Amino acid sequence: MLEPALLSRHLIFITGKGGVGKTTVALALGQAAAASGRRTIVADLQGEGDAREEELAPGLMRVSIDPQSAMEEYLTVKVPSPAAQLLRQSHLFAAFAMATPGMRELLSIGKLWELAQPQRRTANAQAYDLVVVDAPASGHGAALLRAPRTFAEIARVGPIAHQARTIADTVSDPDFTAVVAATTAEEMPVTETLELRDSLRRGADPLDLHAVILNGRYPRRFSDGEAHALQALRDRSQTPAQLRQMLDAGLAEHARAHLQEQQEQRLMSAFPDAVITLPYLFEPALELPQLSLLAAELRAQIAGAGA
Repeated sequence: MLEPALLSRHLIFITGKGGVGKTTVALALGQAAAASGRRTIVADLQGEGDAREEELAPGLMRVSIDPQSAMEEYLTVKVPSPAAQLLRQSHLFAAFAMATPGMRELLSIGKLWELAQPQRRTANAQAYDLVVVDAPASGHGAALLRAPRTFAEIARVGPIAHQARTIADTVSDPDFTAVVAATTAEEMPVTETLELRDSLRRGADPLDLHAVILNGRYPRRFSDGEAHALQALRDRSQTPAQLRQMLDAGLAEHARAHLQEQQEQRLMSAFPDAVITLPYLFEPALELPQLSLLAAELRAQIAGAGA
């Protein structure tokens, strides 16, 4: 069941098949949380450089994270200063660390964990009420969520193993962390969402999807009867060519909406009362004003779950 407390979590991972609009969903969810009064940051894992936290809108920040910057920050905090400086400057150490299986994922999720803490280890950094993660696509997203526990089991002892266990406990805490799937109403993305659910439920720390956000839902503008009438008009030999083109466009949109309804029903059957639907916006680009519309729709549907 869709939880009205979704936005009260401290860490929300958005994953799903590539190309379904994960980034749009993450930004809209972040804006919805900020509009609700929660200081929010949207984090993606494709970053380069110094991972600066930049303001997008009042109460809403954004940051790009890369494992190299996360490692340097960890060394600064956890290792005595002279040794940390030597390690940061060592290309051999960096190459070895980045090649260690699971280390890149652990460093990335470790930074996300740090962003979500009430007392941050980063000097002069303010705390956030919520971190929304624009996570990798489904398979890599699931691997990212499992990385801390896997690394802790391999390392077993030492400060990194202890840190990994702490992060793993946080990720598996449903009161702290939520996992949300973004999808579109198409066969492959919906199938991958179902596979993601099953994958998350397996393993030492079973996770579940707290919500599924169906992005880019086409409107149904005509009834089936109206569509048949339009088709009949389009097929008349005396129908002007320009009008026929307009009818073709309308009928194609109706057919797409009909196909999306079938995939939406698959989601509804698999996730009763846990599907949030966002409309397709017929805009050349999605900027903050358009994201505000999607954020308002998210807030309305999440609030409606508690009504």
